[in-house]
Amino acid sequence: MPSPTRVTSVRLRIDGEHHDVHVTGTETLNDALRQHLDLTATKVGCEMGNCGACTVLLDGDPVYSCLVLAAECGERSVETAAGLVDGGEPGTVQQAFVDCDALQCGFCTPGQVMSVESLRRRAAAGVSFDDDDLRHALAGNLCRCGAYRNILEAARSVVEVSVS
Repeated sequence: MPSPTRVTSVRLRIDGEHHDVHVTGTETLNDALRQHLDLTATKVGCEMGNCGACTVLLDGDPVYSCLVLAAECGERSVETAAGLVDGGEPGTVQQAFVDCDALQCGFCTPGQVMSVESLRRRAAAGVSFDDDDLRHALAGNLCRCGAYRNILEAARSVVEVSVS
């Protein structure tokens, strides 16, 4: 575990680009993204791993960036919702959220999008999902606006739902 007070230089690979940052042992990946690199697509919610607003993909897996120490992410792949934009156009999952009116206030959207992006990639690799699987995968993302039906519909639209 990194020292809580010692400053460490770490090279982060975020959305395919390398960034060198200086962090302490207590700074989270969310801190590094927002405070050091001014990459604000990833939101700050509860800072305790309860809301999912800060969800990013770390080596392809969804994680709460508020619980992951930045110093432990050197050379690992970090993907944010901003990295899913393709040539200025929304990515597949982002467009599904627009099409299904799953945005509401938008605060939880980046975390929700990253959770669904993980599902989309697993579905593309041949994993089948039913509605219970989708609900379980999205359970770690809270939405105060109550857009859950629309978010689930967006998830359904990008993964092939198997018949239970």
